[in-house]
Amino acid sequence: MDDRMKIVVFTGAGMSADSGLATFRDADGLWAEYRIEEVCTPEALAHDRTKVIGFYNLRRREMLEKEPNAGHRAIAELERHFDVEVVTQNVDNLHERAGSTRVLHLHGELTKLRSERNPDHVVPIEGWEQRLDARASDGALLRPHIVFFGESVPMFDEATRIASRADVMVVVGTSLAVYPAAALVRYVRPEVPLYVVDPGTPDTAMIRNPLTHVRERAAVGVPRLVAELEARYGTVR
Repeated sequence: MDDRMKIVVFTGAGMSADSGLATFRDADGLWAEYRIEEVCTPEALAHDRTKVIGFYNLRRREMLEKEPNAGHRAIAELERHFDVEVVTQNVDNLHERAGSTRVLHLHGELTKLRSERNPDHVVPIEGWEQRLDARASDGALLRPHIVFFGESVPMFDEATRIASRADVMVVVGTSLAVYPAAALVRYVRPEVPLYVVDPGTPDTAMIRNPLTHVRERAAVGVPRLVAELEARYGTVR
């Protein structure tokens, strides 16, 4: 059993934006060319499979062209001194590529596909392109392993269990406005210090924990915060 201090890192789109990945709010980003209802709902997949699969192929190709930033690498570095788990709203694999070994994806993963018949039948995808006619071993068509709008978030209960065990929680690059994910901070024990790294103004109204807001982008603020956490808690057991 790992008896080191447990740090839980909760990340959103701002974490990967510093690697050049588009977010929902980018005025000229990939998402700006599409309406969510056209590419990120079960109804969209049923109505225009070509468009939906093509959209996620583009996102997968974009992801593979990008690299983890200094923030991703700093989070991975925390594992040298602490028991670290990452919970992310992001569907890219930049945390894993940076070296983080325990990453829970709340909203799915671009690197995987799943059966349209059985959501538990998940398979990896090599490269960026999913063929329209690709099928799972159960015979059903494959779809992106993404939690579409209107679908439940199956990993949320596990995420709340992780959050409830935190000795320190770090929140990076999320507006804390997308639910149920944003509610994760409510599951942290009340005495646990909570650090928010974001240059904007996330909705922290629901946070009752001791709160520190680092008003920096992920690639700048996270390495600085990690150095502070290592200096402050690195010898604590």
